[in-house]
Amino acid sequence: MSGAAASRAEALGAAASALRAAGIDAPRRDARVLMQHALGLAPEALLADDRVPLGKGEARRLAALVRRRAAREPIAYLTGRREFWSLDFAVDCSALVPRPESETLVEAVLAQAPCLPARPRVLDLGTGTGCLLVALLSELPGALGLGIDVSATAVSLAQANARRHGLGRRAAFVVADWGAPLAARFDIVVSNPPYVAARELASLAPEIARHEPRMALAGGDDGYESYRRLAPQVARLLAPKGLATIELGAGMADEVGSLFAAVGLVEIGRRCDLSGIERCAMFARDIDAGFWS
Repeated sequence: MSGAAASRAEALGAAASALRAAGIDAPRRDARVLMQHALGLAPEALLADDRVPLGKGEARRLAALVRRRAAREPIAYLTGRREFWSLDFAVDCSALVPRPESETLVEAVLAQAPCLPARPRVLDLGTGTGCLLVALLSELPGALGLGIDVSATAVSLAQANARRHGLGRRAAFVVADWGAPLAARFDIVVSNPPYVAARELASLAPEIARHEPRMALAGGDDGYESYRRLAPQVARLLAPKGLATIELGAGMADEVGSLFAAVGLVEIGRRCDLSGIERCAMFARDIDAGFWS
């Protein structure tokens, strides 16, 4: 072969082959995303002329990204972004990558919005990227929100995402251990706590097990440790006619319901994700169930 630079089409094919050899499920899709990122191009621009040769800097950037993806680093960490609730979020390894199934919590809250105050106070416990809080504030224009996370780096990321979507004045973020330092009451409480049992951590996909933050995944020996800590704090922080919506691991709904019932909260419903898994449970104080839609 001559020393001529590879074209975009050739580089894309080579990248896809390398990812396929590494066991990546959708190698060509991922290769295309990485090439778009390396070249700074929109999808349509990348496809416009695949005969254009890659510059040396572009080739180096692409090769570095392919090596990291072949090592099973999540593609969202490589590109630094992920879509959630049709919003673009900055992501990094300080927080879990936002997942489509967590949108179920946003749907559950919005379905009950007619029963909530016009200007609700929203609390997001374990905010991570801030995706739940930002999504809710984007849909509830009168709402104010507070995000809590034990990771200072995650809190900085969530703050940046709130500003990214023009919500910096309506959202505040605090570094804390769940809601321990709080005394105020909130109309909406949401949380996606760690719920992977210790024995299951090693069996997670390599993208998760090797790269996503362990403290945002590990739920103790049985997976319920965070729920045990969370339940009494939610009971203390939830307003009299407030709504708490908590993400669930698969098959965990009944036990989580019992934990929240033990602190005086009433389960008012569950919602399944698109896979049919009960993904969140909703709780309120002991009031007339007919209050909720």
